Amino acid sequence: MLSYRHAFHAGNHADVLKHAVQISILDYLNQKDKPWWYIDSHSGAGLYDLQSDYALKNAEFKSGVARVWQHQDLPEMLQHYAEIVRELNPDGILKLYPGSPWCAHQTTRPDDRLRLFELHPTDLRLLSQNFGGAGRRVRIEAIDGYAGLKSVLPPLTRRALVLIDPSYELKTDYQATVNAVKDSLVRFAEGTYVIWYPLLQTNDARQLIQQFKALQAKSWLNVSLSVQKPSERGFGMHGSGLFIMNPPWTLPRQLNESMPWLVKTLDQDGAASFNLEHHIP
Repeated sequence: MLSYRHAFHAGNHADVLKHAVQISILDYLNQKDKPWWYIDSHSGAGLYDLQSDYALKNAEFKSGVARVWQHQDLPEMLQHYAEIVRELNPDGILKLYPGSPWCAHQTTRPDDRLRLFELHPTDLRLLSQNFGGAGRRVRIEAIDGYAGLKSVLPPLTRRALVLIDPSYELKTDYQATVNAVKDSLVRFAEGTYVIWYPLLQTNDARQLIQQFKALQAKSWLNVSLSVQKPSERGFGMHGSGLFIMNPPWTLPRQLNESMPWLVKTLDQDGAASFNLEHHIP
């Protein structure tokens, strides 16, 4: 969807959950010396100016990262995430927000690699600029992310976090995402896959989780955060979630500690809640 720009939504409640979990998983992978790959199907610009017209149009970051980044009582899972945001904003004024590729890059070691896919020409240009000095650790390709996954799986290291984060603005995105995950599990069954999804009052959105469970990964985790009461008219996103194939065994504990804090902190109308379920043998 080449009209979609994540800059409109950078730093919102969905980004807080997504990036905190992403960083936590990469920190877990860093506990072993063996290198890993981070693979991003919809990379965006990588770094976002929160003072831009795009970000200020709806100012979604004000009800997201702005409520989190300077807290001193952060749960464990949010601590490294907040550190990365603070490093970008050392004067204490929230001006820049790290996208998923930037968050991943801040956790890399010399032998870890990033493989980033992006089709939008403006975001592709910004992504290339933001990682201009990263060297061979980062490879950026202007191709469809679903096709890109086929080109890099399985990775040479046999260790990877794959983030699949489409906009779902096209109805076909739902089935395309399910198909991509199914194909990826055949190519690389042991990989960790993080799939973002919106909480919407549509059949496509409601059925997505059951379709992921039907893929029968060895282990899985589903976490969602609702920040407001669903619209009575049935429109709009009231939260978001992550379905994770092959999550770290430590992640349920971290989420059980973090999600009540996020519900309290990101609540917009007194109706915020979370859901957490998992199957990790």
